[in-house]
Amino acid sequence: MKDIMSDEVLRKSCCTTEVHARGNDMALDENPVSHRVSYGRVKETTKTTNITSVTPEQLIGPLNDVERKFAPKKLYVTGIMEIPLPTPRAAIVGSRKPSSDGLKAAKEIASKFVRDGVIVVSGLAEGIDTAAHTTAIKEGGRTIAVLGTPLDRVYPRSNFELQETIKRDHLAISQFPIEQRTLPEHFIFRNRTMALISNVTIIVEAKDDSGSLHQGWEALRLGRPLFIWKTVLEDQTLIVPKKMLEYGALELSEPEQAYQFLPSGDRVLEIIQ
Repeated sequence: MKDIMSDEVLRKSCCTTEVHARGNDMALDENPVSHRVSYGRVKETTKTTNITSVTPEQLIGPLNDVERKFAPKKLYVTGIMEIPLPTPRAAIVGSRKPSSDGLKAAKEIASKFVRDGVIVVSGLAEGIDTAAHTTAIKEGGRTIAVLGTPLDRVYPRSNFELQETIKRDHLAISQFPIEQRTLPEHFIFRNRTMALISNVTIIVEAKDDSGSLHQGWEALRLGRPLFIWKTVLEDQTLIVPKKMLEYGALELSEPEQAYQFLPSGDRVLEIIQ
């Protein structure tokens, strides 16, 4: 296994992700900058009350030097989940335009995690993220959304109701203050923060230019376990996910494989014993 990524590797990964964001995702007519509280065409979010400002240390505990390097100075949270955050927490991320098999895998992984007491973390994007959040909620579990926008804005617009549900009944986190203008690179910063607060990251489906791969590189840099779903690695057209194996990423064929890398909640501990 190679050493954890050099700054050069991380720089290339970041640039690839930013180009993807500028060239594809942010070309949508649903510009997150416009998703303010309003009436008519743009759905309004709930009033931005009950927002708490915390440091990363208050949210997840003491940080080491590697974790502190890209950690935001301040985070804004809203919801009913206790702070410091309970464990175990697993991020499920992937393509915004997934295949039916990718969606099925995301739902199966999230469902299994919820049944075993694992908190599902994701980024509230279309596709895999939405499937992870909605499955966790449907199965009666807990979920955390890490946003690339301030808490008073919604992106994508189609996830307005889902975001409101998470803000009310679970936990939403943003490193961006209310009314801050949203830029494409904020979604890269969001991915870094999601890697930081998650005990493990699982990439369910991704292309070589997918933004979720930046979270994968960041998880590896932090020393967090990174799992890549088996079908991603079986895709002979992809290069980057296979490259991640050289830096310590692991193939995931069954959700339970991640459990030995998670802080042991009661149910997880029972399974791995």
